[in-house]
Amino acid sequence: MADFEEPRIAWRKSTASNSGACLEVAVVNVSVLVRDSANRDGTVLTLSPAAWSDLLARTRSNDVGFREA
Repeated sequence: MADFEEPRIAWRKSTASNSGACLEVAVVNVSVLVRDSANRDGTVLTLSPAAWSDLLARTRSNDVGFREA
């Protein structure tokens, strides 16, 4: 299992974040990592850049429903 706390991973949180209900994002190699900032030892979601872009576009358009594969 990968160590997502390695010093070389630069986790970032939005500067617009005012509460504990935030996501942190890091880019490692060709993957985008996403985790809950309040639960840094929890699950880390690994996305491709295309999936991350799609998630951002859907979130911005309020279309966050899931599609069947």
